[in-house]
Amino acid sequence: MVNLYVSISPEETAKLINDTINNSSVTGELIDEYVITSDNGTITIVQVYEKFYLRAENRLTLTVIIDNVSGRTHIHAISGGGGEIFKCDGGASESFEDSIYDAIYKYITEYK
Repeated sequence: MVNLYVSISPEETAKLINDTINNSSVTGELIDEYVITSDNGTITIVQVYEKFYLRAENRLTLTVIIDNVSGRTHIHAISGGGGEIFKCDGGASESFEDSIYDAIYKYITEYK
């Protein structure tokens, strides 16, 4: 699970994550993105990614929620769907979540 704050806008964060996942692998792709903008200027972006991992012998999903409801850009993400036996995916879920860190590591201001 990823739970942290960054120093850039939700829109910039979403673009960096999307670019990193799409450019760092052949099988990683954005399945859907949903954006909610409120009257007071806050924004929430929900992105769902999918990627095939050979070591998990399965496609994994990564759900990313980016918002600035608290006045700071917050990222919460979770990966799942890996492994057929006992949900063991050989670390593939953590690797997929690491894509987020790869995208925004220099903007992280706080881990939650």
